Amino acid sequence: MATLLTARHLSKTYSTHTLFTDVAISLVDGDRVGLIGPNGSGKSTLMKILCDIEHADAGDITRRKQLRLAYVAQDDRFAPESTPLSAVVSHAKTDRADQTLDPESLASITLSKLGFVDFDKEVNALSGGWKKRLSIACALVNDPDVLMLDEPTNHLHLEGVIWLESFVRQANMAVVFVTHDRTFLEGVAGRIIELSRAYPDGTFEVKGNYSHFVRRKEEFLNAQAAQQSAIAGKVRRDTAWLEQGIQGRQTRNKTQVADAANRRAELKAVSDRNKAPKLTTAIEFQATERKTNKLLTAHRISKSMGDKLLFERIDLKLSPGMCLGLLGPNGSGKTTLLRLLTDELKPDSGNIKRATDLRVVNFTQHRDALNPTQKLREALCPIGDTVEYRDKAIHVSAWAKKFLFDPAKFNISVGDLSGGEQARIMIANLMLQPADVLVLDEPTNDLDIPSLEVLEQTLSEFPGAIVLVTHDRFMLARLSTELLALDGEGGAKNYITYHQWQDDQSKKKRDSETAASITPTEKRTKPATPSKKLSYKLQRELDMMEETILEAESKLEALQAQAGNPDVVAERDQHAKVCEELGQTQLQVQALYDRWAELEGMNTE
Repeated sequence: MATLLTARHLSKTYSTHTLFTDVAISLVDGDRVGLIGPNGSGKSTLMKILCDIEHADAGDITRRKQLRLAYVAQDDRFAPESTPLSAVVSHAKTDRADQTLDPESLASITLSKLGFVDFDKEVNALSGGWKKRLSIACALVNDPDVLMLDEPTNHLHLEGVIWLESFVRQANMAVVFVTHDRTFLEGVAGRIIELSRAYPDGTFEVKGNYSHFVRRKEEFLNAQAAQQSAIAGKVRRDTAWLEQGIQGRQTRNKTQVADAANRRAELKAVSDRNKAPKLTTAIEFQATERKTNKLLTAHRISKSMGDKLLFERIDLKLSPGMCLGLLGPNGSGKTTLLRLLTDELKPDSGNIKRATDLRVVNFTQHRDALNPTQKLREALCPIGDTVEYRDKAIHVSAWAKKFLFDPAKFNISVGDLSGGEQARIMIANLMLQPADVLVLDEPTNDLDIPSLEVLEQTLSEFPGAIVLVTHDRFMLARLSTELLALDGEGGAKNYITYHQWQDDQSKKKRDSETAASITPTEKRTKPATPSKKLSYKLQRELDMMEETILEAESKLEALQAQAGNPDVVAERDQHAKVCEELGQTQLQVQALYDRWAELEGMNTE
């Protein structure tokens, strides 16, 4: 496979904080690279350096001639009142010698490939998942050789993550993605690179999926721990030798002294690397240890918002030791159901009974629960110098270190912290509150993998009840003792395991595809029989319009199938030609519908 990019000896420092030093990385055609590492290790910065958005302090990068790279940031930002079409057009470059299509045609083709139908809908009306698709469309419009996705799964609902996983698998370009989603890494990555101070060169690379990476990483860290033990033994002998009496000092030579100094330096370096993986957030929620069997029961509850029915006649019971996972697309009512359980909202019908003095601790996915102008110290400890945790007073400096905060940064405003740091503040505050029930709405957003693993282990040991909404399939599958799936149309269904829900979704998809293959696509209602107001020529055009649209839509469906064919995707030029024809055909179908509406309007005048 041809090499696309090679970087050597990259280093980057901000002020006095060194992100990474002497990092090397290479990319080849067809790569699927998962870039992982602790929060603050410099993953986003490294991607921007590779894309030439930022510059390294040291090192060099060799890129293939005319290599096209595209970077999709964590946050999806678009101009006010923009539409999908205008957003993508604004990113289309027209200075390429091999580009024959105008920006609007390019944008239409790209949006069609990613499943957009309404190109003129306001971006502000799109869900988080569709905004992420639009950000990717803005990157794909220029046909990049390398696509870099920075935390693409953050703030997506589960269906959006599954779509993204399928897209990355089938993309006809090299893809590098920063993610903490372990299931995503397992299913998509062909190579994983961890950026961390735990390794001699700042990175650890393994060819294979996440499971293979975890095994290889454990082997390496065990070997590095053994290396530290061996060096420590030599340093102890060096120390004893250096502390010998006069006779010993007379027989020393400069080389031996220098070797002893080198071994001490090597021991410190290896020791520091071995400490890095142990620097994880200390998460442990307090439980009230209440023995009540029924903490909360909901009977036949229903809720609508405006004219939309979210769910109806839901029954559920929360008991100690259980974890209820909630599933459903955006807008299906998951957050609304959480607000009913926490007594922020009342059901339209049905009732909810809570145990006496029930203590519910609520983690919201929205960072507006934090005051962005507040200093870090105040956010962790609003009053005085200590916090009360498990009936013990803990100084704010010690409390901060549990969540990997350096007390030297106490005067930084909360709004200037990263998403992961803000999430850790929220977790720290919740840990101070003893709970019977934990209600967690996307608690994994912005957390790195070590923090996720600690959170997961803590929740598995929590003796109370948990209600969990998360797009982290690994966590959902491990923790959930029961799942409730909302379908977005007012329905709800219970599942015993995540895999049972997954199998059910796959079956529904197969049934839908089978039905689509034997049932004609639903068409618009045929206009009423035209009157004699139209001329013969226009009357003839209107009579033939439905048949003409059917033919055009049949062609469109065939092109869509071609565009998704792996054999076609593998052939870059052929795939580009099919996509171009697909975009033109979609525009043709839309024009035919517009003409049909025009003729109908003329007919009813």
